[in-house]
Amino acid sequence: MAMDNVKKFAGQAGTFLSRAKQYTEEKLGNAEKTELDARFENLLQRADRTRLWTEQILAKMGAVLEPNPNSRMEDFVNTKLDRRARDRESNSEQFGSAMIDGGNELGPGTQYGATLIQVGQSQRKIGQIQREYVQSSLTNYIVPLRTFLEGDMKTITKERKILENVRLDLDAAKGKVRKARSAEASKAPNHEEMIKAAEAELRKAQADFDRQYEITTLLLEGITSAHSTHLERLKDFVEAEQTYYAQCSQTMTELQQQLGNIPGTMGGIRPPRPVSGPPQGVATATPTPSAPPLDAMLPEDKSRPQKGVRKAKVLYDYDAGDDSELSVLADEVITVYSLPGMDSDWMMGERGSQRGKVPLTYMELL
Repeated sequence: MAMDNVKKFAGQAGTFLSRAKQYTEEKLGNAEKTELDARFENLLQRADRTRLWTEQILAKMGAVLEPNPNSRMEDFVNTKLDRRARDRESNSEQFGSAMIDGGNELGPGTQYGATLIQVGQSQRKIGQIQREYVQSSLTNYIVPLRTFLEGDMKTITKERKILENVRLDLDAAKGKVRKARSAEASKAPNHEEMIKAAEAELRKAQADFDRQYEITTLLLEGITSAHSTHLERLKDFVEAEQTYYAQCSQTMTELQQQLGNIPGTMGGIRPPRPVSGPPQGVATATPTPSAPPLDAMLPEDKSRPQKGVRKAKVLYDYDAGDDSELSVLADEVITVYSLPGMDSDWMMGERGSQRGKVPLTYMELL
């Protein structure tokens, strides 16, 4: 048993060194590298962008839902801490409690004390509404996105690493075949056996690579389904936020009506300012000029017209047929324009530094 473990460890070490050697030689330009096709590279880029911006959105959302940096994201990203977050009073509830206690101390039978208690009760109600909003956002938006990052994205990352390893094994096997077939190796007495062994290793490496390439591609294509799920969760979040603000508005409207009936307060609290203009006596800011058209924001390029540049949403995946075309993925948005003498069924498309023709039927102009 001990000898088997030693042999297994030695084999793993040998494989690791072989991959390290292949990777180093590729970086130095001394070895060939199997290139992945353009569509697969686009899938990889989309997965990386999805992971990055999902992480960014979750981080920023944590600061919105819990402004207190000492109690922020950890209070609603796992079940145990979520339970503790529900039990802890919000800032509005604590503020309301202070008002109620103050009103009772100053005299609930006095006008000021009674008003403090009324306002405090409304603040506590708003705090409870806020906690329900945070809990709904946690359940319907944050947890699904976290689950995606910790589940699907980790699986994709793992399979990508495996693909890179078998790709290194494949290229190393190709190098061994070339070496076995070289003129120098032909002088060896066991030349034919060397070639057969190298070719057998290459066939196995190619089969491993093809299988892993297919697995990784299927996982990357699943990002489209993840986007659809995230869209539904985003709608749930917007609905929860709309409910939160509506309930807060109703609570404050009721409080304002109650305070308006208190004698000696000059008709109660002032009504809210109309949103049609600034309050009287406040200087208005200089209007911000409208954003320049897209043509003006794009860098000057003599091969691109300065008019007719617009955005387009890709409707279907398209694989470029040659170097003059651009591979695109469904749902991504690219910049498009026409060139003089260009076929009307095509448009030039741009994504970052990539440029090429895309069929018009595969896009929806925005």
